[in-house]
Amino acid sequence: MNIILMGYRCTGKSSAGRRLAQRLRLPFYDTDALIERQSGRTIPQIVAEQGWQAFREAERAVIGGLVHGDPCVIALGGGAVLDARNVGCLKKDALFVWLFAAPEAIAARMERDAAGGAQRPALTDDTSIGEVERIMTQREPVYRRLADLVVDTTRIGTDQVVEEILGGLPEQMHRNDKTKQGREA
Repeated sequence: MNIILMGYRCTGKSSAGRRLAQRLRLPFYDTDALIERQSGRTIPQIVAEQGWQAFREAERAVIGGLVHGDPCVIALGGGAVLDARNVGCLKKDALFVWLFAAPEAIAARMERDAAGGAQRPALTDDTSIGEVERIMTQREPVYRRLADLVVDTTRIGTDQVVEEILGGLPEQMHRNDKTKQGREA
């Protein structure tokens, strides 16, 4: 079973995903990092040169390639679950973990990332906090619908996020096993 970390930018998907994968002795994949590695360009470059559609197509290809391998931990880009084809691929044998944080915390993390040189393309013409609030409002119903487990990362560090995920995994994995057995009977 794959563990899928989803949520808005700067909610801890990549950092928690790496540590979670280490703890579970599973491979870790960050879809945004894979896209950058495969294309030889940053996501802002892809978006500037070819547009969001080209980025989403690359994202879909990366996700499609990941689901056919061994169990792993996957950190998705924030908008990946808006594409029903991605969800269809991922949902077959996965547990979805929604990491979320308060908009103010996300905006502050984005500012720290930008000061450290991280590049994230703007999603709207709004200010940072305005963009966060607007996009989160649009995406929240999708995240909520898909989530098997939810972790609020607003005031906790990466280690605590991982502990909360690990604490929720046995129950969720057991429930998923029962569901599969029921379908097979």
